[in-house]
Amino acid sequence: MMMRGGRSLVSSPPAFSNDANKLLVCTSNTVSVFSTATGLQITSLEGHTALVTSVLVVPPSSPAAKVLCYCWTASLDGTIRYWDFSVPELMKTIDIRVPIFSMVIPSFLDLPAEDRGKHQDLFAYVFIEDTKETQDKSKASRRQIRKCNLSKSCLVGRLILGETKKPEVLTVSPSGKFFGICNKCKLHIWKVPYQGSEHAAVRKITLHHTKKITVIAFHPTQRIIAAGDVTGRILTWRGFGNRDFSEINGVENQKLINVQEDKPGVRDNDDADSCSTWHWHSAEVDVLSFSSDGAYLYSGGKEGVLVVWQLDTGKKKFLPRIGSPLLYFMDSPDPTLSSISCADNQIHLLKMPSMGILKTILGIKAPCCYPEMYEGLGNGIAFDQTAGLVALRTENYCIQFYSLFDDRGVSEVQVCERNHQPGDDVTVIVTAVALSVDGSLMSTSEVKLAEEGIGGLVCLKFWQAGSQNKDFSLSTIVYEPHRDAGISAVTFHPSCNMVVTSSFGGDFKVWRCNNDISQNDQMLQDFSWTCHAVGSYKKKSMTAAAFSADGSVLAVAAETLITLWNPYKNVLLAVLGETLTPIVNLSFVGKSDNLVAASCGSNPQLSVWSMSKLSLSWSYKLRLEAVASAVDLSSFAALALLPESSNETTFKGRDGVILLYNATDPVPTAIWSVRKAKGGALGFLQVNPSSVEEMSIDGKTPEVLLAYVNGDHEYVVFDPYCKHAHEASLNQKNGLSALERKGQGRQYGYASIYGELPESDKKRPETPWVPSFPSERPWETIFSGSSHNLPPLTKLCSAFLESLLEKRAAAVE
Repeated sequence: MMMRGGRSLVSSPPAFSNDANKLLVCTSNTVSVFSTATGLQITSLEGHTALVTSVLVVPPSSPAAKVLCYCWTASLDGTIRYWDFSVPELMKTIDIRVPIFSMVIPSFLDLPAEDRGKHQDLFAYVFIEDTKETQDKSKASRRQIRKCNLSKSCLVGRLILGETKKPEVLTVSPSGKFFGICNKCKLHIWKVPYQGSEHAAVRKITLHHTKKITVIAFHPTQRIIAAGDVTGRILTWRGFGNRDFSEINGVENQKLINVQEDKPGVRDNDDADSCSTWHWHSAEVDVLSFSSDGAYLYSGGKEGVLVVWQLDTGKKKFLPRIGSPLLYFMDSPDPTLSSISCADNQIHLLKMPSMGILKTILGIKAPCCYPEMYEGLGNGIAFDQTAGLVALRTENYCIQFYSLFDDRGVSEVQVCERNHQPGDDVTVIVTAVALSVDGSLMSTSEVKLAEEGIGGLVCLKFWQAGSQNKDFSLSTIVYEPHRDAGISAVTFHPSCNMVVTSSFGGDFKVWRCNNDISQNDQMLQDFSWTCHAVGSYKKKSMTAAAFSADGSVLAVAAETLITLWNPYKNVLLAVLGETLTPIVNLSFVGKSDNLVAASCGSNPQLSVWSMSKLSLSWSYKLRLEAVASAVDLSSFAALALLPESSNETTFKGRDGVILLYNATDPVPTAIWSVRKAKGGALGFLQVNPSSVEEMSIDGKTPEVLLAYVNGDHEYVVFDPYCKHAHEASLNQKNGLSALERKGQGRQYGYASIYGELPESDKKRPETPWVPSFPSERPWETIFSGSSHNLPPLTKLCSAFLESLLEKRAAAVE
C-alpha cells in the first residue's frame, strides 16, 4: 500500500461550494474537498498529473435552484477538467496541451440567470505557456493569455490577448464583465464581450503606477479596481474604462473625450476618473478583496494582519496576530463565512463580520530556514512510531505534530515563548527534537543566537504529554546542559525514562526522570529530570548517540570512533574501529546485534558494525541524509543523496534514493528513487490494529510501514516489503466522509428542516448543460432513512395517497 500527504494547501486560491458547506482546495495534483463545519477532508478529485492551478465552482442557475456540485479545474498538465465533486466523478476533460498557470470563466457570472440553462458556448480565459519552438520568439515571451471554448474543447484560433515574461494570476470581477492582471508597474484590464461570437473583440485598457503591483481586486457592482504594491500601498481607481469601454456610439464617445475634467491621482491620461492611495502595510500587499456588498476592502500581507478598510471613509479595523503571512482571502455564498489562506499552510475559516476564527484546516508546515552554520544539525524531525505521527519544528518556534495516516495537523507545542512576528529575524533555533517510544515524552534542544557575540544560550527541555491530542506540557528546563557547547544528539531509552544527550564539547550526559504520583489516587505524574551520569572519551566531540533495542547498550560516536557503554553504570564496554570522517548518525538495527553508522564530510560512509564481533561487517561510500531501523525486524532503510551529475540522466531529476537493507547483507533488498531528498527523513511505523482493515491488501496486513518525508515536508507512507505498491486514500478513514456527504453543516430550504433525500443511482448527464430533475414518484424512496429525519405523516399522507391513485378525467353532465 502507499499513502501520500503533506502537500501544500495554499499553492492556489480555494473555492467555496454554492451552499458554503464545502471548501475546494488545490493540493498538488489533486483538489481536496473539506467540510467547513468540521475542517476535515471529505473527499478529493484525482486525475490531474501535475500541479492544479485553478478551481472554479459552477454557480446555480438562479438563487432558488438546486445547489450544484460542479466545478472546473486547470493544471500545469495542460488539461481542463469538469467534475461533479459530490460523488466525486470526472465528467469531462479538455486537453489544450500547454501548461495552464491560471484560469477564469467570466461567463458564469455575466450571463443572466434566465439564460444560464440555455445551450450556449462557455468561454474561459487561460494564462498558458506556449511550448512550441519558434525562431523569432524567445522563451521569456511565450507566456500568453488565450481564450478557450470549453463547449468545443479547444483554444479559440490564434487569438492572443496579451503576453508577459512570467506567469501572472488572472483576476475576474464578481460581475463577470472584466478580468485583469498586474504586470510590473502596470495593470491590464480586459472587458469581456457578451456571449456572442467566439471571435468577438476583447477590448483592453492599461492603468499605470510607479511601483511594482502585486495584487488586484474588482468591486462587485461599481467600476472600481484596487491594487496593492511592493511598498505596502493600496491604490483605488474609480470609474475605470468609462471612456474606452463605453457602449455609446463613436460620435458621442468622441465628445466625451474632449470635455474631460481633471482626474486627481490618475497617471498618463489613464482611463479612470480618480485614483486614491491608502498606506498601512509595511511590506508588499499580497491579499486584496472587496466584501460582497462592496462596502469594505480586505487587505493583508507579510505582517500576518488582516486589515478591513471602509471604502467610503478609509477607516480601518484589524484581525491581528494570525502568525503567518497572508496569501488569499475568499468570500463564500454565505455572508457569515469567509476563508483566509496563510503561508504556513493553514486555512482559517472566519465568522463574518466579527472575523473570529471558526475552524482551521491544518496542513503540514514548511521547513525552517536557518543560518548556514546550523544546517548540519539534522532535519529536526521525529516519528511517533505507535501513533503514526511526525513531529516537525516550525518557524514560529513550535513543534507541530502531524498525523501521517489522516494527513492533518494534530497539535502544536510552543517550545520557546517569544512574540514572534512573520518576517522577524531568527533569534532561536530548535536544533533537535526526540520522542519516547510510546510518544508520551518529548525532549527538545534550542540555541538562542548571540547578538554581536553576546547572549548566546543553549537550552534542553523535557516535556510530558497530556491526556489527548499530544498536548505537551513543560516539566524541566536545563540551561547550558553541556557548559557552553552545543547539543549534537538527543535520544530516549526504549523502555525506561532515560535520555542521553551528546555534545560537541566532548561529553555526553545521561538524564533520569523522577516521577511522583500525586495524592487522592488520581495518578497524576509530576516529571522532573536530573543528570544521572556524565561520560567522555579522550576529549573528543560526541557527535551521535543511540540505544540498543533492549536498552542495555549505549553507543556514542566520538568523532570517528564508536564507544559502547553500559548506560546504567556508566561503564565503557568497548571501542570500535575508526571511520574516515566524523559520524553524525547511529542506529541499532532492531533486535539484531548490528549497528549502523553514517559519516559525513569529504569521505561520507555508510557502515554496518557487528556487536558480537566488534568489527566492521560492510560499508558503502554514500552521502546519507537519514537512517531508520525497524523495531522488531533485522532491516534498516537509508536515504542517500545522489551526485548532481546523475540527476538528469539516470534518475531523471530525482536527487536521492531510499535503500532497504538486511543488516547482514550488503546488497539492498529494494531501492526507490525520490525527489527533494535534501533535508528529508525516514521512519518505520507500527501498524495500528484499528487500521488493519484499511491497510490490508489481498487479505495481508503489512508488518510495518516506512514513512519518507522530503525536504518540503511532503511525505509518502508505504509497505517496503510489498512489491506492488497500491495507492490508498487518506481521507476515507473512520467513515469520516460518510457523515459529511449527507450535508452536515449549513443547509437551506427543505434540507435544513428534513434532511437530504437519498441520492439517485441514475447516471449523471454527459454534459453540464442538461439539468437533473427530481423523480416523478419520490414517495417510493422518501421513507428510506431514519424516522427523525422525515416530515410528519400529516404532511406526507395526502401527497403519498394521491401518488398511488390513478387520476381520471371526470365526465361533465
